[in-house]
Amino acid sequence: MKIKVDSPHGTIWLRLAAVYFVAGVWLGIYMGASGDHSLYPVHAHLNLLGWVSMALFGILFRKFPAMGASPLAQAQFWLYNLGLPVLMLAVAAIHRGHRAMEPLAGAASIVLGIAVLLFTINVFRNAGN
Repeated sequence: MKIKVDSPHGTIWLRLAAVYFVAGVWLGIYMGASGDHSLYPVHAHLNLLGWVSMALFGILFRKFPAMGASPLAQAQFWLYNLGLPVLMLAVAAIHRGHRAMEPLAGAASIVLGIAVLLFTINVFRNAGN
C-alpha cells in the first residue's frame, strides 16, 4: 500500500503525531493515577519519537513539499511507522520484566534509526527546494 506522504503536505505525519500525543498523555495520566511509573521510558518515547518528531516531520514536509515528494519520504514513513510501535511495545514489555524482548527493541531501534537517516538525507537534498 502506498501512502502519499506529500499529500496534503505532511498531513499524515501531523495526524499520527496527534495520535501519539494522546497515547503519551494518557499513559502519563495512568502512571500518575496508579502510582506505577515503571513505564516512564515508554511515556517519554511516545512523546518524543511519536508526538514531537512526527509533528516536526509534518511541519517540515509542509514547509518543503519537495521533501514529501521524495522517494526517501515514502521509505522513511514506512520504516518509522513500523519501527516505532514495535519499539514502544518491546520497551513496555522490558520494563514489565520481559527481558527477552531486548533483541526486538534493538531491531526496532535500528529500523527507526534508518528512518531517521533517510529523513536527514532528505533534509539535505530537498529542504529549501
